[in-house]
Amino acid sequence: MESLTLIYVVVALLISLAVAFFQYFYKERKQPKITIVLFALRTLSLFFIGILLINPQLDVVSTENIKPIVSLLVDDSKSISFFKEQKNAEEVFEAVKNNRELNEKFEVVPFSFGGNLKPLDSLNFKERNSDINQAIASVDKLYSNQKLATILVTDGNQTSGNDYEYYTSKNKVYPIVLGDTTSYQDIELTQLNVNKYSYIKNKFPVEALINYDGNESVKAVFTITHKGKRVFTKKLEFSPNQTSQMVDVTLTSTEKGVQYYQASISRLSEEKNTKNNYKSFSVEVIDEQTKVLLLSSILHPDLGAIKKSIESNKQRKVDIKIMNKDSFVLGDYQMYVFYQPTVHFRNVFKEVSTDYLLISGTKTDWRFLSTLGLGANRTVINQRDAATALYNDQFLTFLQEDIGFDEFPPLEDTFGKIELTKSNQILLSQNIGGVDSGQPLLVTLEDNEDNTMILFGEGLWKWRAASFIKDQTFENFDAFMGNIVQYLATNKKRSRLEIKAKSIYPANESIRFSAFYVDKNYRFDNRASLELKITNVGTKKVTILPFSLMNNSYQVSVEGLESGDYSYQVSVKSQSIKKFGRFKITAFEIEDQFVNANTAKLQKLALNTGGKVYYRNQVNELIKELNSDSNYFTVQKSTTSKKNLIEWYWILILIVFLLSLEWFIRKYYGKI
Repeated sequence: MESLTLIYVVVALLISLAVAFFQYFYKERKQPKITIVLFALRTLSLFFIGILLINPQLDVVSTENIKPIVSLLVDDSKSISFFKEQKNAEEVFEAVKNNRELNEKFEVVPFSFGGNLKPLDSLNFKERNSDINQAIASVDKLYSNQKLATILVTDGNQTSGNDYEYYTSKNKVYPIVLGDTTSYQDIELTQLNVNKYSYIKNKFPVEALINYDGNESVKAVFTITHKGKRVFTKKLEFSPNQTSQMVDVTLTSTEKGVQYYQASISRLSEEKNTKNNYKSFSVEVIDEQTKVLLLSSILHPDLGAIKKSIESNKQRKVDIKIMNKDSFVLGDYQMYVFYQPTVHFRNVFKEVSTDYLLISGTKTDWRFLSTLGLGANRTVINQRDAATALYNDQFLTFLQEDIGFDEFPPLEDTFGKIELTKSNQILLSQNIGGVDSGQPLLVTLEDNEDNTMILFGEGLWKWRAASFIKDQTFENFDAFMGNIVQYLATNKKRSRLEIKAKSIYPANESIRFSAFYVDKNYRFDNRASLELKITNVGTKKVTILPFSLMNNSYQVSVEGLESGDYSYQVSVKSQSIKKFGRFKITAFEIEDQFVNANTAKLQKLALNTGGKVYYRNQVNELIKELNSDSNYFTVQKSTTSKKNLIEWYWILILIVFLLSLEWFIRKYYGKI
């Protein structure tokens, strides 16, 4: 108790004595014996009222013993059951979890992991992915302030996430290897590269990477089949010195629609796992193409970036023409991109009044454009301006996700205020100096069925490059440009219901459908009820699921479908609007593609973290090492806390009791 608090308690006692003395003894001549009792009761009740107000507290020191942590990570993926190691994994788990000596020194915390880490409730070995790196990193982060050792029970085969082989940590990792560690002869169709689209009667390339693991020279046959018929075959030879080959194939698309193919490499005589000998792929064959005219007044790096981006979808072809230099026929194209137009575009705008993307920049003649009634006017001065993009999540004209627009470099244009005179939707607004200027950067303009878009800035080539640096692929930016082309192209009527889905899924991949539905005015309708009907072509089994509204689109995930061919129908309830399609689920299970445990990577992980690799019959040796490791010890933590000398409710009860007793005594003796 603090000295000041003690002084308050003494003062409270003196005041209580003084008040009680004044009431019962001051100027009183006769003092019956009962007065002493009343004096004592009054003194105590007043003193306890003072104590209640002062609330004296004591410093209480409590100690806590904090044990070091052993995180027990058990691989719950399908590869464990594929190796028939379920029983061994459970035995290792029980041996570690129930060891008395280990539990006396450590706090053993069990987890299971597949694609994600989770507290170990039960093991079923059905996870379709395994991310060892994420599991170890999550535990390190969870116990960042404590001594930690990790026991990793796994076969070492990872199917997603960063490569754990290069993971480093101050906490030791002790892998316990499950699965067959014997090296077997194996040949694998590792990768297939193929374009998603082709044109009827055209040729399309297929690139296959085949790897061999073995100590002998072998021969194998690479084959591609379509509808059960062999369309390509090639004999290959492998040896310990030539362990991989790249096969380039050119196939001809003969039928319209989604075509399914299967590529395979023949089985070796002593091969244990043949599930990695084949892969399926699909190609969508189309018989028409969207032609886009990219008409510019100047040469600029943006032209090449726009062309590559749009043509990433093989359904589209872009012709670059320079105004007053190249000849062209406007009627040959379904969509137009006008890059930094000037007065020389006068006749072009007379003939083309809709379905174009206009990109302005420092060379754009806005004095001329403002006279055309395009729906956007700009009063400019001879000064450059730069603005970064700010994504508008309320944009409803078509489905466009934020691909990190705010991280892209600024676009340049002439300085001036923009005035929009037509019905519009702003997808990107201008962010100048970290402040939303309220001015559009990319906007759609609609007038009945006439649709146009305007981008106020040059430098799209920088955006495409920045997107690649951010995502290590051009796909997100190219999809963004593809959405613009799809919105503006006139070769097909705009649909009120658009569906995004793949044509082929591996068995371990999540199946997701996205739908974008608009009302009769082509505004996104969030009141609709959409339904997905999936039919297995072979078994005729039907699965019906509702869509959920998420971020200005309708989405649904499908689980539990077996491999096979499927057709689907997306319908809008209370409307006669439907979309049809089909997809295929291959029998490919990524967790079944391994022939043995990956001991080499687990040894590298143990080396990087200061741990050691053990096998399933060496669990007791691992436990002995942990118990004898002097780096892991119990830490005693002292905590000082404040505690009330007497709990307030007991003081209150005592005060009520004393005052009541005093009142009854005074009443009995006639002093009231």
